[in-house]
Amino acid sequence: MNVLVDTSVWSLALRRPTSEGSRATAELVELIREGRVAMLGAIRQEILSGIRVAEQYRKLRDRLRAFADVTLDELDYEEAATCFNRCRAKGLQGSNTDFLMCAVSLRRELAILTTDKDFERFAKVLNLELHQLR
Repeated sequence: MNVLVDTSVWSLALRRPTSEGSRATAELVELIREGRVAMLGAIRQEILSGIRVAEQYRKLRDRLRAFADVTLDELDYEEAATCFNRCRAKGLQGSNTDFLMCAVSLRRELAILTTDKDFERFAKVLNLELHQLR
């Protein structure tokens, strides 16, 4: 199964090398080796946003181009709204990107790799599959 990788994991791997992110980073590296990483355009945008040095931006942009975006359609956005509404009814808040990830995960049968604890709560309501670190 392919895995949709959240910005939180990419950020640990690309911007903030720390011991706390080492397990998630190692898992990302292994998924890349296995050719199992799925990318959303919104995640790509989040990763690249805020990079002030043009040369760093270009290098990272070029490296991320190795990962093709999952092609989205109107049903993905409608499902994201449904995910938002179901979670909100249970008192859970999240970003539009979070719920778009949830929708794509559900519609495409992709697991999600994240360090964001909100997804554990979303998973209980939406029956998401979260990728477990090996």
